[in-house]
Amino acid sequence: MFCAALAILISANVCLAGETYQPQIGSSGGQLVLSTISDPKSFNPILAKETSTTAVTGLIFEGLTRTSGITTEVEPNLASSWEVDPTGLVWTFHLREDVKWSDGEPFTADDVVFTFNELIYNPDIPNSARDIFTIAGQIFKVGKISRHSVKFTLPVKFAPFLRSMGQEILPKHILDQAVKKGNFNTTWSLDAQAETVIGTGPFRLVKYLPGQKVILERNPKYWRRDQAGNQLPYLDQVIYLIVQSEDTALLKFQEGELDYYGLRGSDYPILKPQERPGKFTVYQTGPAFGTNFLVFNQNRLYVSAEKLSWFSDLSFRQAVAHCIDKQAMIDIVMNGLGFPQHSAMSPSAGYFYNPNVIKYDYNLEQAKKLLKEAGYFDRDQDGIIEDDQGNDVEFNLFTNSGNTQRVEIANIIRKDLEQLGFKVHFMQLEFNNLVTKLNSSYDWDAVILGLTGGIEPHFGSNVWQSSGQLHMWYPKQKKPATYWEQRIDDIFNQGVQELDPEKRKVLYDEWQKIVADELPFIYTVLPASLFAVRNKFGNLYPTSFGGAFHNLEEIFIKK
Repeated sequence: MFCAALAILISANVCLAGETYQPQIGSSGGQLVLSTISDPKSFNPILAKETSTTAVTGLIFEGLTRTSGITTEVEPNLASSWEVDPTGLVWTFHLREDVKWSDGEPFTADDVVFTFNELIYNPDIPNSARDIFTIAGQIFKVGKISRHSVKFTLPVKFAPFLRSMGQEILPKHILDQAVKKGNFNTTWSLDAQAETVIGTGPFRLVKYLPGQKVILERNPKYWRRDQAGNQLPYLDQVIYLIVQSEDTALLKFQEGELDYYGLRGSDYPILKPQERPGKFTVYQTGPAFGTNFLVFNQNRLYVSAEKLSWFSDLSFRQAVAHCIDKQAMIDIVMNGLGFPQHSAMSPSAGYFYNPNVIKYDYNLEQAKKLLKEAGYFDRDQDGIIEDDQGNDVEFNLFTNSGNTQRVEIANIIRKDLEQLGFKVHFMQLEFNNLVTKLNSSYDWDAVILGLTGGIEPHFGSNVWQSSGQLHMWYPKQKKPATYWEQRIDDIFNQGVQELDPEKRKVLYDEWQKIVADELPFIYTVLPASLFAVRNKFGNLYPTSFGGAFHNLEEIFIKK
């Protein structure tokens, strides 16, 4: 999925420097057992906006290209090759002729055209991909040339075009009628029969047991083969155990029920001493990809007038930014294994990351001063500050249950907000229920959450464009509500068309500066990338970008 998604957990990654990856010929069989603290919301990647869904669908569906987890270069996938005309606007993709859907039907250009024209660009289907593939209000023209070739005609030059072609392709022969009947949005929901979820990826859905597990099995029709001509993937199954919390996941890893565990900083002194060659290895690197933040609801259509006046007040948000004790979060919650976050991209993002943005130091006195100057103070001496209309500053603060690290961070923030005189009602919600509040009911005041990240800024368009599906503080705006949101819209429209990396860098640096200045998201901290993997897997080659299992189809159980 090549757009930002709400992150239930932060991915942990590591880079093994100085080595060259040469995959071994593996043997078939065995399983990989992973965990998640939330059920998926569906099995439909077009509708997905949360990692609890995309973690599963990412193994079932594929795009025309893929990004190497080792080099981060774009590689052929469902498309074997492509060419572009001299204008840079017309791209022709030649599809592999040996690809079949998991039900045995052939993969063709009709599936690609269907995915873009009937799904992504369908106004009746809410999806974040449309934000990525719409530039200044203009869409791509996608047409069939032959059974195995397809043409994309772009309205403007599109810098990350090849990388964006990692967008999942869905089967026309399965979904065409659902679109025509108007029920696509409920297709492949959680009550779908597993055999109806058809993809081209290395695995297919076998069984979903709510609150217990998701079971994927080897796709017998998968097209990719190893150097000896053996069909991939090697593993027979990938299983996601649905656990109540990260603490439960840790226990299950220690007991041998899980093959992988993404460590919190507090877990490091527990697991590191247990690390042994015959047991598991703990990998460690720098900041995780992604972002973590506190966000206030500024949705003009759903927030009460008094709360909207607070949340849309920059002085209010600046005061809150001075309440974020990042060092305490790193020391107390992450056992020192974390990094303060100031920018809209992770330092791990590389080239486009801008470290030179305004930084808000932890300073409660400065926060109180800002609030007093803006008219927020305790007029009746009851311990709660009021606004200039006499309303108590009182609001709900949500985060997702099960993510103990995030809950601890929320409690640190809540206590400091209460020191300012805010009345804060802190509540934990199951992840998918929280996502529903953010995406559907809009019934929330403040949330502490995270987003996935990457190396390409434009793939966050669904968050940063004012019309975006995940423009969390005020999504799907008809026109930008503020001058700075208009400027961010312009930056993303210009940046995606600019082919000169240095000029793109200037634009995206400005975007990150605006975000730090205007604080739609008030950033907290990033964990260090830490994870433990059992030492039973061959072809394991973790990287900072791809994580532990970027080459999952090549992973095998060592004999």
